[in-house]
Amino acid sequence: MLYLSRSDIAAVGGAASELYVEALNDGLIAHSEGKTVQPLKPYLRVAGKQGHIADRIIAMPAHVGDPGLSGIKWIGSKHDNPAERGKERASAVIVLNDPESNYPVAVLEGSLISAWRTAGVTCLAARHLARAGFSEVALVGCGVIGSTQITALLEQFDCIQQVHLHDQRPEAAHALAERIGNEHPSVKARVTETAEEAVRAGDLVVPCTVTSEPYIVFDWLKPGALLCNVSIMDVHKDVFLKADKVVVDDWDQSNREKKIINQLVLEGSFSREQLHAELGEVLAGTRPGRTDDDEIIVLNPMGMAVEDIACAGAVYERAKEQGVGTWLDLY
Repeated sequence: MLYLSRSDIAAVGGAASELYVEALNDGLIAHSEGKTVQPLKPYLRVAGKQGHIADRIIAMPAHVGDPGLSGIKWIGSKHDNPAERGKERASAVIVLNDPESNYPVAVLEGSLISAWRTAGVTCLAARHLARAGFSEVALVGCGVIGSTQITALLEQFDCIQQVHLHDQRPEAAHALAERIGNEHPSVKARVTETAEEAVRAGDLVVPCTVTSEPYIVFDWLKPGALLCNVSIMDVHKDVFLKADKVVVDDWDQSNREKKIINQLVLEGSFSREQLHAELGEVLAGTRPGRTDDDEIIVLNPMGMAVEDIACAGAVYERAKEQGVGTWLDLY
């Protein structure tokens, strides 16, 4: 079977957005058409309810395509890894299996793919759900996931003129602002003192934090804003209830684990019928995207194994074509 390290993945285009946007578009449309298999992902929380919300290991299995590939992402996270251990918050491996025999055919470092597929989902959402020609992006949380989001958006959209950055660690926001300035001289990168200041400025708002407590309220969002709720717990309930459209990547995945949508469902104030669409339906054209410049839209992307396996499959195929990676003996 083929082993692909992070540097191998980067070498075949896995450290840029285009590969992921293409693979995700196909994978999400297939998911909307019922052409994928995706069990609900289990969470392993060793500390139970006493642990931090970001401290967990998640098993994410899926099958994508015909015959396609089966696979699983095993992704671990500890919120204090950067401060306490000098490591990235999340780590992951992805195993791909040949569906004909169910034998493993590849093992891939998964955190690079995970970060970029998350950013790719935001890019696809922005194509269909953001206001045309949007120019102001707000990012709350400037770690690996957040910086990858901005990098991908700047690769995909030349309409972006200014990025508003906030992080509880100001040095992280300033470091990202400096990088944006060096790599994209025409884009202004501005560090804000508060999350509210950043969010109020954004046509596209992207929270990428490890918070367990909501802080973004509906009144912070300006008319026409698209909020891509990447880190899930940042948004107060009123945002979902007052938004013009709520879109998810997968309803069943979103309505669990007592995340905000699940809390609203349990309270009886939100339901599948009130959901506008799953993102794959919008990409496939079976549900409309944005239809008004002033409508406020929320994307709640829980993150799906279908997305990881679609992207890992694209990386795997490129690696085989280009002779990249290390072949390992199973026995």
